[in-house]
Amino acid sequence: MLGIPRRYSHLVFGVIQSGLTSLIAAGIASFPAASAMVFLGHWIASWLIAWAAMLPIVLLAAPAIRAVSLRLTREDGELRTRRQA
Repeated sequence: MLGIPRRYSHLVFGVIQSGLTSLIAAGIASFPAASAMVFLGHWIASWLIAWAAMLPIVLLAAPAIRAVSLRLTREDGELRTRRQA
């Protein structure tokens, strides 16, 4: 493994998540290409552009998305504890 310190795991997650998401989206957008070579060239170019655009957005939005998801969810057993009190 690369040995990146664990404190940077949120950044590594953002890089992987944005790369995978943009790769899939660019592939879907490129699918109507006439030939395999045209598709491949269009897919790679689209993916690099999409990833460059999405990476900072994902890294900046992740803390806000995490906070919203924590407000919308609860720990297992939390509801039972509130009802019993």
